Amino acid sequence: MSVALRITPYALALARDWTSARGGFAQRRGWLVRASAGGVSGWGDCAPLPAAGTESPDVAETALARVLGAAGALGAEALLDRLEALTLAAPAARHGVESALLDLIARRRGLTLRALLAPEAPTRVAVNAVLGALGDDPASALSAAAARGARVFKLKLGVAEPRTERARLRVLARHLPPETQLRLDANGAWDAATAATMIETCRALPVESLEEPLREPDTATLAALQARAPFALALDESLAGPLAGLAPERLGVRRVVLKPAVLGGPRATRALADRARAAGLEVVLTSVVESAAGLWVDAQLAAALAPTQTHGLDTAAWLAEDLGVAPSPREGVIALPDTPGSGFTPFPAQAP
Repeated sequence: MSVALRITPYALALARDWTSARGGFAQRRGWLVRASAGGVSGWGDCAPLPAAGTESPDVAETALARVLGAAGALGAEALLDRLEALTLAAPAARHGVESALLDLIARRRGLTLRALLAPEAPTRVAVNAVLGALGDDPASALSAAAARGARVFKLKLGVAEPRTERARLRVLARHLPPETQLRLDANGAWDAATAATMIETCRALPVESLEEPLREPDTATLAALQARAPFALALDESLAGPLAGLAPERLGVRRVVLKPAVLGGPRATRALADRARAAGLEVVLTSVVESAAGLWVDAQLAAALAPTQTHGLDTAAWLAEDLGVAPSPREGVIALPDTPGSGFTPFPAQAP
């Protein structure tokens, strides 16, 4: 049975600006992807964010047009087989279309998306709270997130002078509730000496991990820094940049942070997660501040690929508006539905 694709652009305002060492934004633009066959629809989100490692919006739009032109009388499985060739150098576009096709297949088979990917996947996904940049008064955001039951709090570093950030970290750590931790992300802001100094500061703090510490990452320096750190160092953007294609065991860190929109969809994410786990690395999934259509797919994928980890998927509150009801954590956990598909239902305006 042939599949019909519909691709609709959107622009969603943020509740507050997103800031990091790699830049920020005040609005999320992308395309809602709908794949339909036999009266059933699946949904995906193409939400390019070049600062995170995806293609530009122009490249994504061109790739989506190629997919539309090639779809023709193809069924969902046949289109999946051709998708990589149609979306070369456009991982966010591939992720959006592939998500919609897999969602459609799961719904038609009466399966949750996580069960389609991993039959024994659990119904709950632990997530960290996203506090924003360390200089953006995170203490109030931390208190609010702790009141909602969050146990891991993510902070962006590298947006202020390192000495200032070290002092702010020490102060903030004193406000942490018992048995909670900080997850830090430098977004490639530091040289090796600064990263080493920050790690020394963090040794005395309840830090769970530190992502992308180096401006110019190399595996030897990362391995040396990891040897000094009692917590996991993690790679995220570098996996699609200077360290792309390296075997996980050669990266020099204990954790990889996988963004399906950057890697090119659920199947590519699963392949890299499998290789990383086989090499003894921890795997965490995170979003690129996607719409509800993307977040539901990412949450289902997290349950299928790394059910025991705490993931970076609590980003819905950063959007002032959305395309549907987004996953909403309670006590630091997203509960996944048992209904077929990803769990995404668009608001009526998005699905006339």
